Amino acid sequence: MNKLINQQLLERLASLLRSESRGMLLEHGLQPVQFEALQYIANCNRYSDTPMAVTDFLGQTKGTVSQTLKVLEKKALIEKLTDEKDKRVTHLKITEAGRSITQHMLPSPILKTASDHMNTDEVAMINSSLHTLLYQLQSANDFKPFGQCSSCIHNTKQASGEYLCGLTQELLTPNDVQLICREHQYS
Repeated sequence: MNKLINQQLLERLASLLRSESRGMLLEHGLQPVQFEALQYIANCNRYSDTPMAVTDFLGQTKGTVSQTLKVLEKKALIEKLTDEKDKRVTHLKITEAGRSITQHMLPSPILKTASDHMNTDEVAMINSSLHTLLYQLQSANDFKPFGQCSSCIHNTKQASGEYLCGLTQELLTPNDVQLICREHQYS
């Protein structure tokens, strides 16, 4: 495996996706970091929907994320809710307007068009390879995985069809296990 070629290919793909994204974001008056935060909030679970989790996920400073969240809130794309049990904790929820933007932009139209020209096995192979690369990159560099509960060591399926988070001892729905969690650990 030629690591330099892998990096060049990934960078070129990322460049094309960013270029398309910038144009689409102009329609909504958003910067890329604001959309990344919005996308994360749209896909994270109830344990991971805090400003600190957004900061960790994006790898940005608290100040940058704070300003980003203010813009998203001012544009009514997210709302801040105080935790019912612990009033010191703030949760972030995407609004219908925010969800509309993420659904409009994802999946990327250029990526969807390219994928439509590939067969199911090719798409599955790429997804598997990228998942493996991401896992190895996170593992080798001690990065938090922020993965879906469905692939987490703490997740167990119950006879009822629901899932149990072994870390929190709380039941999860089938929808919950598809969301991103900051406590994720690969099984």
